[in-house]
Amino acid sequence: MPMDTYPHQEVEKKWQQRWADANVFRATNGKGGTYILDMFPYPSGDGLHVGHPEGYTATDIYSRYLRMNGKNVLHPMGWDAFGLPAENYAIKMGVHPADVTAKNVANFKRQIQSLGFSYDWEREVNTTDPAYYKWTQWIFLQLYKRGLAYEKEAPIWWCPKDKTGLANEEVVNGACDRCGTAVEKKMLKQWMLKITTYADRLLDGLNDVEWPEGIKTLQRNWIGKSEGAEVVFTIETPVQAGGDEKQKTVTVFTTRPDTLFGATYLVLSPEHALVKQITSDEQKKDVEKYVKSVDAKSDLERTSLEKEKTGVFTGAYAINPVNNEKIPVWIADYVLSSYGTGAIMAVPAHDERDFAFAKKFELLIIRVVAQETTFGDVPPEYRNDVMGYARKMMISNDVCYSGEGKMMNSGDYNGLRSSDAREKIISTLQSKGLAQPKTQFKLRDWVFSRQRYWGEPIPL
Repeated sequence: MPMDTYPHQEVEKKWQQRWADANVFRATNGKGGTYILDMFPYPSGDGLHVGHPEGYTATDIYSRYLRMNGKNVLHPMGWDAFGLPAENYAIKMGVHPADVTAKNVANFKRQIQSLGFSYDWEREVNTTDPAYYKWTQWIFLQLYKRGLAYEKEAPIWWCPKDKTGLANEEVVNGACDRCGTAVEKKMLKQWMLKITTYADRLLDGLNDVEWPEGIKTLQRNWIGKSEGAEVVFTIETPVQAGGDEKQKTVTVFTTRPDTLFGATYLVLSPEHALVKQITSDEQKKDVEKYVKSVDAKSDLERTSLEKEKTGVFTGAYAINPVNNEKIPVWIADYVLSSYGTGAIMAVPAHDERDFAFAKKFELLIIRVVAQETTFGDVPPEYRNDVMGYARKMMISNDVCYSGEGKMMNSGDYNGLRSSDAREKIISTLQSKGLAQPKTQFKLRDWVFSRQRYWGEPIPL
């Protein structure tokens, strides 16, 4: 039969009804098999878009293949019906989200069934059904009892017009994607899930999953395990309005304690709690202006290696614990409050970001790790003067070197391998109560409370 005369509406409707009546796609309880799960769609529009069946077709082919080979297959469908997309659609249409969600779910289901996908509709779930979300609430309570769900103040994008928090992807060019109003960062008490407790298990588990190596690398970088130390710096705050000078402390995390002698300035994130306390009267206006300018930037914008470095001096100085040198305290947007302690020791001779910052603001650069030059490291123009190149690499402030080497400009540690110096420096500072070994992760606890009116009720 020619394809242009194939009566698909009659044939497909007939067989879809036959499949439904015989419940041929039903998974059998108590029998081993394969669980094939699609991403549930958001019922936040009038109907499916082409991306839905595009993805569902692949899993449906695989499900049918397994069944035809005698396998028991659990292939369910459901509706991710709470949350921002449904709420935005309800606001746009001027109706209650419960009403529009029910209407959209019915239409989505009709469309999916008309495509003939082999779902087990006895397993259909809807996240807005109390019979379903009572179990997610139960899970939340178990997390809470075990200290894995907690409240804390954390920065969030805030739309002053809609008076609501926004996810990063809902901020477009510094504005709310719904109403176009300029957004700001706001500290709000939010529920958090303590996924950092499982950072090591997540990392180790990557060895057991059959994923492409590129994806595993991305995951490892996202988890971001770093071995290092937390080091305590004392900050001498300026005299404020006739008051007495007071000392405060700030802890920084570093993976390179061997470079402490090269720390020539300290940088706090603009949101750091100490900023207001340590800023001098003379610098107050500039600091407040800078902090406000950072509010509209995303973390990705702030930490981009390509962007020009910006920052402001606070007027305060910190004491470097290894040599008691006074170093200036700055604030800069490339330091995030959400990573580490929200403060860094800046070692411009051995860190690219610090190097760019120091060059721009003409801050001191001290090389403390000498590159051990081999002939293969030497650029062609220096091949006739290897020693000259080695000397240049030891004293030049125009080159940033982030590798290992021999210690220099580091007092009693001169001449040691940098790896040996790391251990000795931390041991010495630890005996004085000024440092401790620390494992740090880029992985952050998950903000759970961004869903607003049309969101799963938190049972507390």
